[in-house]
Amino acid sequence: RQPRRVFVNSMSDVFHAHFSLEMVQSVFAIMNRAWWHQFQVLTKRPERALRLAEHLCWSDNIWIGTSIENMEVARRADYLRRISAHVRFISAEPLLGPLGDLDLTDIHWVIGGGESGVGHRPCLPEWATGLRDRCLDAGVAFFWKQWGGHTPKAGGRELEGEEWSEYPVSLAQGVR
Repeated sequence: RQPRRVFVNSMSDVFHAHFSLEMVQSVFAIMNRAWWHQFQVLTKRPERALRLAEHLCWSDNIWIGTSIENMEVARRADYLRRISAHVRFISAEPLLGPLGDLDLTDIHWVIGGGESGVGHRPCLPEWATGLRDRCLDAGVAFFWKQWGGHTPKAGGRELEGEEWSEYPVSLAQGVR
């Protein structure tokens, strides 16, 4: 009964082609009924999310995001910004290259972080600070999740001596 922040399909992608429109609509129906929770839907397939968007009910508690780890996939933001969700966000985790040219128009939130686990790839400090500065310049909330390493918390959360834990203003109130 307490409002919660729910990361939907953390090990899958609700906009994968194996999910039919009816299956996606079923997920959205549940999220719409549970209006007191905040649902964060992350996809690597914002093109499909955009194609299905007109067939879905986007209540204000449903946030949509896409993964952008480097500029090679930055075009995903172009599809994302065309979806009529209350909050659109970018997950730059793992951050695998500079995102200095990333267009943040109509994006409300950016989450950044390094990769963790066996074989993790490094995240350069200038990539992280560049992304933070890009968000500051664009007025976009910025959340630095982790530096990564062998474990997610190995490198800590500080970016130039400060933790960045911003959420889109007034949109995250009352949710844990």
